[in-house]
Amino acid sequence: MPAPVPGPTLADIARAAEVSTATVSHALNGTGRLGESTRRRVREVAGALGYGGRRGPHNRSLGIAVTTYAGFAWDFARIAYFSRLLIAATSAAHAHGYALTTLPADRGAEPLWHTLAVDGMLLLDSPADDPVLRALRARGLPVVFDGPPVDPRPGDVWVDNDHTATTREVLDHLAASGARRIALHAGYGREFYTGAVTSAYEHWCAGHGRAPLVVPFDPDDAAGHAFDSAFAGPDRPDAVYCVYDPGGQQVLAAAARHGIRIPGRVPARMSDGGPGEDGQGGLLLVCASEDPAYAENEPSVTTVTFNPERIAESAVSSLVKLIESGHAESPGRLTVPAGLWVRASSRPPRMY
Repeated sequence: MPAPVPGPTLADIARAAEVSTATVSHALNGTGRLGESTRRRVREVAGALGYGGRRGPHNRSLGIAVTTYAGFAWDFARIAYFSRLLIAATSAAHAHGYALTTLPADRGAEPLWHTLAVDGMLLLDSPADDPVLRALRARGLPVVFDGPPVDPRPGDVWVDNDHTATTREVLDHLAASGARRIALHAGYGREFYTGAVTSAYEHWCAGHGRAPLVVPFDPDDAAGHAFDSAFAGPDRPDAVYCVYDPGGQQVLAAAARHGIRIPGRVPARMSDGGPGEDGQGGLLLVCASEDPAYAENEPSVTTVTFNPERIAESAVSSLVKLIESGHAESPGRLTVPAGLWVRASSRPPRMY
């Protein structure tokens, strides 16, 4: 077995960054009272020198991080999409003979981005000016993305769905079910996914002569108050496509509060106005979610699946090939098809 290659010392980093060894120690460990620019510069110098990187033979270990909201203490593992992807990625890594370390999102984990002993990283939903990606690039570690990087480099690999085609499929389905005023529940994150879906929605509306209505998503809006003005107005939507997992439950709560029937839910009383209690017809609903509870809901909710297991398997396989060969076998986007599971909530309303 080859002898390990000696790595840079704190003194080496201090000389290169023109700071003291104490400053280097504080910067790498997340301690001390350092300016953010100094802390970042020291870590980038450390990464460029190979500090915390691979020494000699492979570690047989991969890392995975969700970086859309890197620095905030949110538990992405509770979201069905990420939970399923993490389980599948772990299984795929083990099948290739690698361990998989899942990095937490909160700021206290930041030193790990610069020092974690892994052979490569999977980044999920990497936003613009991603500090995790910057640290990994500085260390020269191979990276594969779930969703495209904002500024891709030659040889970068990312696995994703065709969100434009999927959005059009959803909107066409709702229109075929009778919807005339379709709202999009979106506009929260900075990741590529949200922007791609919103852009596709706006283009679809323009092409079909429909006025777009984007309702802002708030993860803490369990009661769906974001829909109050839209549901109470004279031109209320008759369909909603939710971009985020909790959105469907928020719409169901808002519809119940406003007396609007979702197909498949029999109202307690009927007005003279037709299939909806409010006399204006029902509300069709589709939600992008991997949560099985939507299938068991009353009414059952139509969902879009992004097939996270297939994304995880493709991403891990690509990362292992990149690590072991030194170059990507198929750089650019690897597309995994999404799926539309039609249930009661988006079927044409009928009289009961």
